[in-house]
Parts: sequence; C-alpha cells; structure tokens
Amino acid sequence: MADDLESNMSGSLEDIACNESDGGKQSETTAQENDGQKQPVRSSTRSIKRKRFDDELVESSLGSLQAERQTRRTRMDDMMSDASRWLPTDDLMLITAVQQTNDLKVVHTGVTFSTPFSLSDIQERWYALLYDPIVSSSAIAAIKELHPEQIADIHTNALWSREEEKLLTNVPATSSDGLKTFEGLLESHLSVFHVGRTAASLQNHWKMMKHYRLLADQKVQPLVHGDTLLSFSDAEEQLEKAEQITPYQDALEQELSAMDRQEKRTIRKLESELPKWQTLVDGSSTPEFDSQTLAVLKGRLVRYLMRSKEISVGRSTQSNTVDVDLSLEGPATKVSRRQASIKLKPDGEFLVFNEGKRPLFIDGRPVLSGDKGKLHHNSVFEICDLKFLFLVNSQLLLSLHPSSVT
Repeated sequence: MADDLESNMSGSLEDIACNESDGGKQSETTAQENDGQKQPVRSSTRSIKRKRFDDELVESSLGSLQAERQTRRTRMDDMMSDASRWLPTDDLMLITAVQQTNDLKVVHTGVTFSTPFSLSDIQERWYALLYDPIVSSSAIAAIKELHPEQIADIHTNALWSREEEKLLTNVPATSSDGLKTFEGLLESHLSVFHVGRTAASLQNHWKMMKHYRLLADQKVQPLVHGDTLLSFSDAEEQLEKAEQITPYQDALEQELSAMDRQEKRTIRKLESELPKWQTLVDGSSTPEFDSQTLAVLKGRLVRYLMRSKEISVGRSTQSNTVDVDLSLEGPATKVSRRQASIKLKPDGEFLVFNEGKRPLFIDGRPVLSGDKGKLHHNSVFEICDLKFLFLVNSQLLLSLHPSSVT
C-alpha cells in the first residue's frame, strides 16, 4: 500500500513537472513569435485630464479676481465720467423726451442738452438708466434734488408727441375762440397731453403748426411757376450735406463772436477818445481871456494860462518845477522833466522849443529834440499821447503888438 501511494505521488509530480515544462516552452515560443511581429502602438489626440494642485487652483482664482476687479474699476471710471457729463437736468430731459417720442434719434435732434451729446452718448446713457441699477438710482436721487422751478421748466419745454399734435391738427385753422378752445381740448384729453402743457402752450404750438400749414383743414400751397420739385434722392443728398456742415457751425459761431468782441473793443476805445477830440472842437470857439492871459494851452482836463512871455512845459518833481505840469492832464511818465518852452517873440509869434528827448507834434508835424516850431491859434500841441489846444488872446496881442498877425 505504501509502495503504491508513493508511486502514485511520484507519477503525479512528474506529470505536473512535465506540464510546467511544456507551458514554459509554449510561452517562450509565443514570446519569440511576438518579438518577430511588431504590434501597432495605440495613441490618442485627447488631452489627459489631471487634477490641479492647490497652488495652481489658488493662482487661477487670484487671476480671475484681478480681472474682475479691473472690470469693475473700468466700469466705475466710465460711470464717473458719464456722471460728470450728464447733469440731473439732462437726465430728466432725456427721460421726458423718450416718454414723449419713443425715438432716441428724435431726442438727439430735438432736445438741447447742457453738452452737445452725440447719438451714441444718448443711447449709452438711456441703456444705463434702464439696465444699470447703480446709475439709475443715483440719477433718480439727483433728479429729486432739483428745484421745482427747474422741473417745471423742463416739463414745459418737453417735446410734443404724435398723439398731442394729432389732436391739435383737428382744431380748425379759422378758430377764433382763443384760449377757450384749447382749455376745453386740454380738459377733455388729460391722459394724452403732458402734465406740463397749458392752454397757452397748446395755442402757441397750434399757431406754429398753422404757420407751416400742418393742420387737417389746410392744403399745401402749390409751387411757384419755375420752381422745380426735388426728388427724394436730391433731398436726401441736401440733408447729408447739411449734416456734414453742422459740426463746423460751432467753430464758425466762435469765430464770429470773437470778431464781434474785437469790434466792440474798438468801438469802446473810440468812444473813450471821443471827449479828447470833443475838447478840441469845443475849443475852436473864442474863449474868455482876462487882461493878463496871452494864450491858453487847453487839455482834456485842465487849462494852462500863459501870462508871461516865456513858460516851461514838462513834468514837475521835488527837485524840478515847471510852469505847465503835464502830469495833471494824464500819464506823463515818458515826458521829460523839462520837455519844452513856449516863447512870445516881439513880432507877436509864438515859438515852441523842444528841450526833451522825445519829439513834439504841432498840428501833426514832428518837432525833434533841439528843434523849434511855430504855434498858431487853434494849433494842436501833442506830446506822449497828451493832446492840447493852443488858443491865442488876439485882442491882447493887438494891443501889445498892433502890427502882429495871429
């Protein structure tokens, strides 16, 4: 029994060993066959997703926060710039005009804002008032702070809606009832007319429509013989040209206003000089001389009496005194302290000697430094923009010099 059991166990072990050796050979042959034949490599174009690390997540979140902050900052800057340009009165006019016309283009052409906004500016502001709660709340709060008179003025000048003008066109052009007609029209259509409308405003707008023949019972006047009717394309071309010229009208108005200011300054300057020339004209009449006055040097403010045969003309100082102090007449800083001297010759003629550095003018003719000139009755004596009229006492000179001719 023991020998049989032992022989069976050895046989089974030999079978297991044979099977293992056969399996090893088969695996070696299979590996050799696989080495002989190249198998294709599998590949994919899809990116392999992997989990992000904590530092990458923090960095990406910080970048998104910075971008969001920059966007908010830019938005706040835009809001501040718009808020500085758009006044509360502008917002109220915009809201009122849109409620009346429902057309932003009509608002752009019909409403006069505090700043000449473009159509895109008006559109952006209107959309901000509609969809941006921050802008709309701040605008409404500023509008509530307006004075009631400002609000009433804006409502009075609001644009006219089509429904309002349609009711006004039905008023006959021959209506002569005055305000009663428009008072009844306003009372019967309170829901149509704006809150700022009055009977007087209805009448004024109706008169304007009547002037342009827009009422229902009016007919368009026929063209005068010889006038040509514009086609639609020609009219559109003229409108485009007018729109192109419009931006330059502001510059033209500024230039015209500058020219007007310059002309007004010139007129004021001439008016200020008018009394000087008026003095010269008034001095042409015979003045009242006393028995000791030989001549008079008459200025715009003062009169200098010549009672001796020689007088000095200039500017008086503490160390120098002259007979005729020109500083009493006006600015004389450019006048020499001793500018000239006027002498009476034995033959009855008056001579002026220029003793200063600047030239004198006698009747428009210059008298240079060191030269002399003759003075006659009604001669104009000028020095450094100061003008005087030289008047001679003819009666006294005739008594002193009978042969003198003045």
